[in-house]
Amino acid sequence: MDDIVTKLIRKHRTNCPFSIARAVGIQIRFANLGRSTKGLYFRKLRRRFIVIHNELPPEWQRFVCAHELGHDRLHKGINRFFLEEHSYFAPGKLERQANRFAIQLLTAGFMPEPDESLEKYCLRTGLPREAQHFFYTI
Repeated sequence: MDDIVTKLIRKHRTNCPFSIARAVGIQIRFANLGRSTKGLYFRKLRRRFIVIHNELPPEWQRFVCAHELGHDRLHKGINRFFLEEHSYFAPGKLERQANRFAIQLLTAGFMPEPDESLEKYCLRTGLPREAQHFFYTI
């Protein structure tokens, strides 16, 4: 997975998940997905889509886009939902991998400072404060 993230960043000269997704041909849409669904990835007629809940704060939209991009890069042909209740409490293997991909992509080039808390590291790198839970599941 490290190689996939590194190659994407090098090729596209950014770690912005929105820019990378568009560059690889994924269409990004925003819609009201209800209370528990933050985003989803799916393929239809050879077209790939990431749909992000439109009421999420910007840092969550960025994380969800990176997470769903992880599904595209790591789990070809599998449509997966990024559900809040599953991701927080009992993420499956594919969800943990997509979370790890998102964290690696979004924190690329940022090393934790000496004595920096995980919460401050998340804030400094633009990750949602709640994303620190994902560090313990990867």
